[in-house]
Amino acid sequence: MRMLLATALALAATPALAADPVEGDWLVPGGSVQVRIAPCAGNPDRLCGVITGMRNPNGKDGKPLRDVNNPNPNLRGQTLVGMTFIRDFRRVEPGRWTGGKIYDPDEGKTYASKMRISPDGTLKLEGCVLMICQAQTWRRPS
Repeated sequence: MRMLLATALALAATPALAADPVEGDWLVPGGSVQVRIAPCAGNPDRLCGVITGMRNPNGKDGKPLRDVNNPNPNLRGQTLVGMTFIRDFRRVEPGRWTGGKIYDPDEGKTYASKMRISPDGTLKLEGCVLMICQAQTWRRPS
């Protein structure tokens, strides 16, 4: 009983780790897609991002949009909502992550990427192929 009480007190006294400022819900430019960034399943030291919502989640046939451009034919049937498309970001410092990958379902391509919180609270993501990089600024949903 004493051991159980001591363990409970030790856990209560341990400060909770604060979430990194990058974690949470974000909207891509134009607000058509919402993404949740959180620790990766099975690897909590890394961050991943899942599509949690879309302005237009269904195609003209009324069925959920699928990852039809995926280079892996076995993954072309997965729905876009619920898909992990940001993965394996490593923390450099609070609010700054690097070494990750971003998958673009429109093109079926994956890009090396990094992300950071800007002073205005937006999230800047940069994806690169070879020496060509493009940046996007994401904002929190209101």
